[in-house]
Formats: sequence, structure tokens, C-alpha cells
Amino acid sequence: MFGFRKTPPPPEKAAAPEQPAARPSWTQRLKAGLAKTREKLGGQIAGLFGAGRKIDEELYEELETILLTADVGVEATETLLERLRKQVAREHLDDAATLRAALSDALTDLLAPLEQPLDTSGAKPFIIMLAGVNGAGKTTSIGKLAKLFQGEGKSVLLGAGDTFRAAAREQLQVWGERNSVTVVSQEKGDSASVIFDAVNAAHARGIDIVLADTAGRLPTQLHLMEEIRKVKRVVQKLDPAAPHEVLLVLDGNTGQNMVSQVKAFDDALGITGLIVTKLDGTAKGGALAAIATARPIPVRFIGVGEGLDDLKPFVAREYVEALLGEAQG
Repeated sequence: MFGFRKTPPPPEKAAAPEQPAARPSWTQRLKAGLAKTREKLGGQIAGLFGAGRKIDEELYEELETILLTADVGVEATETLLERLRKQVAREHLDDAATLRAALSDALTDLLAPLEQPLDTSGAKPFIIMLAGVNGAGKTTSIGKLAKLFQGEGKSVLLGAGDTFRAAAREQLQVWGERNSVTVVSQEKGDSASVIFDAVNAAHARGIDIVLADTAGRLPTQLHLMEEIRKVKRVVQKLDPAAPHEVLLVLDGNTGQNMVSQVKAFDDALGITGLIVTKLDGTAKGGALAAIATARPIPVRFIGVGEGLDDLKPFVAREYVEALLGEAQG
């Protein structure tokens, strides 16, 4: 007898692999990051500017309270209210709903002078010195900046100048490994000598950008602030035009306290730009308006997350739209 083999059933088709969820765009992440401030500022404003409400003194007083609670600051709040009052009188506005767009424009214009993207094309190596208090996110920001500049096709070298914090050198080494970037550090030695070595190494290797970390300081620690000034003087011995940028890293959670930090560090070092981090954890995102009126130093970058690409150039209109939310039609 002949035996017949049963034909095996065709193999089941393998399920198509699930596609990873698309990462939200920067605009989406910015809006999500500013959700706490928007809930406080934009949410209350949406109710305040409801259709049918008349523009009167009570409305202005309520708006003043809302702006102040979002850390917009007294001076900036007065500036915004004065502009709104003039526009209401000039255009004979009487419906509160028309004020939402007017406030958005006024806040954008107030923040516009801070919108000055960092240009690193003026020198090679372009030396960026970073300062800030401990916990502001300085070392993390350095790692993100390295990734950002590499994305622009530039070579980067890191100087581990935070020699006062035990884990700072190791933390920067980790960021260097993530980005495949050389980190110049010393087991012993002060901050100035480390950065001196880093700048020399950058010259020798033809590096485009040096990111020089410095130890976290409180503005009241005058003897420690002098150490940062020493770093700046040492860098200037190698290149009289350097550092080409002095960035102050600020924790967005500190709100109005950012203004006092900006003033203190600027007086000590001559700050040329700001990085505002951790905006995703604060309801005090309005504090940038306070900086704009008190000490309008450019905000080079803002951060709203822990990812390597969660640090982006500051754009005033984009920021205000995320801050106030969408107007309700």
C-alpha cells in the first residue's frame, strides 16, 4: 500500500511588528510641558475673557491677579495691562472676548527681545561657559547641547569644570559617552585648570565647540563666584574674545527667583544668554516675562523634558501660544 503524507497546514502569517508610537512634535511637547502654567494662566484667562463679558475695572483687576499668580511679575503685569488699556481705548473695544488675542500679542511683543538664537559661527573653537546654581539642570543641559550641536554637524568637546561636586565629573562623562564626545577632566585640580586644558585640546584637535561646565554657585557665595570669574580670566588668556557665550542655566520651578539669579550672575560674569529648564514641572512659566522687563538677556534655549532632544531654541510666539492655550471660538 502506498502511504500518503498529509500536507501540513500553511504556517500562520507572523503578525506585523507593532510600529513604535511616533514621538510628539516639539510644539506638542512644549504645550504638554507648559500645561501646569496654562492651567493656571490660560485656563483662568479663558474664563475671564468669556463672550459677552464687558471690559471694566473689575476685569482688569482679575487679570492682574491671574498674571501675578503665574509669576509674570509686577513690572511685566503693569506693562501688559497698560498696553491693553490703551488698545481698548484706541479701538473702542467693549467685549472681553476681544482681549484674548490682544493679550497674546502684547505678551509675545514683551518676550520678543529674548528671542535671539545662538550663533556659534563666529569662532573656532566657539567656547561656551555654563554657570548656574546646583540642581538647575546645568550638567544635563550640557549633554543636550552637545547632541544639538552634533545634529548641526559640529564637533564638540566637554570640559568637566565642576570640580566641587563629587558626582559632577562622572555625570558629565556619562553624557559624553551617550553623545560620543570627548570629556576633558582631572582627578585633582581646580575648575580653571580643567577648562584651560579643555580649550587647549580643542585648539589642537580642530574642535568646533567647547562646552565648559563650572561648579554650581549661589549668587550669595561671593568667594565661590570668584572661582567662576577665574575660569573666565583663564579662558581669556588663551583667546581674548572668549568665552564667546556665557550661559546661565535656570530652573523654571524657581519662578520669580530666576530674576534675582539673572541679576547676580550677570553682574558677576556678564551673562550673554539663558537656558530655562524644567518648564514641564512648573506653574511659573510666566516668569520669563519678568526677566524680559527686569534684565532682558536672550533666552537661547528652553527645556521641557529629560530627553536628549528636549532642549530647543526659544521662540516667543510659540511659547505664548503654549502658555495661553487655544482661543475658544
